[in-house]
Amino acid sequence: MTGPGPHAVLAAAHHDEAAREQFLVDLRREVVRQARVDNRQVYETRVLPAFKKEHGRAPKDRHEIRKAMLGDELGRTTSALRVTQQEMKWDAVHETVTRQYDDLQGRAHPHHARGTLRLDPDLALPRYLTAVDIHGMPGNYTGDRSAEDIFAGAIYDRGVFVRGMGMGGPYNDSFGRATVAYLKKAYPDFKPRRILDAGCSIGHSTLPFCAAYPKAEMHAIDLGAPMLRYGHARAESLGRTVHFSQQNAEATDFPDNHFDLIIGMAMLHETSTKAIANVFRDHYRILAPGGLCLHFEGPPWDRIPDFDAAVHDWDTHFNAEPFIGKMHDLDPKKLVVGAGFAPANYIDTYVPAGFKGTSGSLGGDIWLFGGRK
Repeated sequence: MTGPGPHAVLAAAHHDEAAREQFLVDLRREVVRQARVDNRQVYETRVLPAFKKEHGRAPKDRHEIRKAMLGDELGRTTSALRVTQQEMKWDAVHETVTRQYDDLQGRAHPHHARGTLRLDPDLALPRYLTAVDIHGMPGNYTGDRSAEDIFAGAIYDRGVFVRGMGMGGPYNDSFGRATVAYLKKAYPDFKPRRILDAGCSIGHSTLPFCAAYPKAEMHAIDLGAPMLRYGHARAESLGRTVHFSQQNAEATDFPDNHFDLIIGMAMLHETSTKAIANVFRDHYRILAPGGLCLHFEGPPWDRIPDFDAAVHDWDTHFNAEPFIGKMHDLDPKKLVVGAGFAPANYIDTYVPAGFKGTSGSLGGDIWLFGGRK
């Protein structure tokens, strides 16, 4: 695995740090294989027969499969390894960033900025973001060490690359690239004037839209100030013009009918049922006539076998992402229509998102909608 793509505020890993990251990538790859392959075999040959013998039936859903697998030695071992690997990853990138943090901080202030950065120190942070350190990331997305802090963004950048085992590409932008490719194919004449990335984190998926629609005015919002500071510096370093602002996607300060395209890349599963309804209502308010909204998320549970759902739903219980399970049980079309959008304009389709030249695969569901009822 090669390292993340270079830019001005990326924490550079020396030889031993890079070797440590590679070990963690290999460990994660093995643990993922074990979770999906070895555990499936154990489930089918050992856990499922024992469950049927005890209950007189097969497990009825992913919850019963998860609990049954945790009763098996391999299931418990795999779960423990997944937690341990995640903690080791954050420890590794934490040390890399800390070693050179003062230097990174000094590089995070563009002298001739193309885009803008607008922060709101009085913004109320919702409990779904503050109750846990999402993904187990120390300090979460919002942990500020100082008035100019970028630490959360710096560890997130390298950490996501390790977690994704490089499959997201050198700039961790495969979700954005896959979404752009879908839009270009499905709507070749679509030329948005203004684009909003809601829940942008550090802009991994934002920048492919800058490249795809260079004449569009690009905006990106997030709740985490250190993520936005880092994302702004990163975008400037990579020659992209983005207007970052600290806002809650449930209630933005943008004018009505302002955006032709609104995107959200794996953002909704870190909110709540009530928040998603609010987000879609605000999308409805700020979307221009003829515009499109598009969210990229993992597939709903009813689209995949119960065992696979149990493997993916592990994050709900052990990876500090408590809303994942419930979100994938929701009916997105119902929420979209409830916000005012036309049901006939709703599209739900799967797109692959693995980066060319990498092993393995990534992908997710695109929820596309727009227009008034």
